[in-house]
Amino acid sequence: MNITAEEIWSAVRAIREKAPVVHNITNYVVMNSTANALLAIGASPVMAHAEEEVEEMVGIASALVINIGTLSPAWVRAMFRAAEAARKRKIPIVIDPVGAGATSYRTRTARDLIRAFPPEIIRGNASEIMALLETNAKTKGVDSTASSDAAVEAGRQLHSECGSIVCISGETDYVVGPAGIIRIRNGHVLMTRVTGLGCTASALCGAFAAVTANPAIAAAEAMAVMGMAGEIASARSEGPGSLQLHFLDALYRLSAGDIERLLKIGVGG
Repeated sequence: MNITAEEIWSAVRAIREKAPVVHNITNYVVMNSTANALLAIGASPVMAHAEEEVEEMVGIASALVINIGTLSPAWVRAMFRAAEAARKRKIPIVIDPVGAGATSYRTRTARDLIRAFPPEIIRGNASEIMALLETNAKTKGVDSTASSDAAVEAGRQLHSECGSIVCISGETDYVVGPAGIIRIRNGHVLMTRVTGLGCTASALCGAFAAVTANPAIAAAEAMAVMGMAGEIASARSEGPGSLQLHFLDALYRLSAGDIERLLKIGVGG
């Protein structure tokens, strides 16, 4: 599976032209930044988590992103209802198991969601991915305690068990699927100092899955664009505060030339 700069640019153009609705059931911390990132890339974000409306909202969406960052029983019920509606409509589902491994409640919720409605894409950091399989895997709050390299085998096993594409974020991002592994080496360390950029990556996976039929390619496109925008933003920033502003601008202004110049992607394994 070879992914070119031209293919990624074609997907970016498709998002900008079609403005797909991406329905997010996400956490309080990131709602604003996630919505702005989706708008910047060209998608149409909606944040809706009430049980009474999630099924209707899924009805107008092109992708569903479920993020378990701030859980409550009502939100969990809404997540299951939305996932069931998305499965019936055959639109892509992205699940972000934020903080899986930190508490038994969120670990169980993530596992139950994936078991009931295997998503097209699971995106998380190394500790979160490992916690979906290992009862003793631990997460430091919502931060990873392991490198992305350490979670590749867990990603393979998770993909084998549920069929989902598994996207592991870190210094190197890995996308694990039926055709092997895609490695994306874009990004900048300053991105780790801004809360919610992992959640933004999951939302972008939803946007790209709405226009790219192959979920492995969609996840790789999203992570590459995320990383390249982060590199552009970091070069213009003095710290994490200004990074957030420049990151949105970089998504909005991302060009074919930027992708051709910055893309660091490899396949195989």
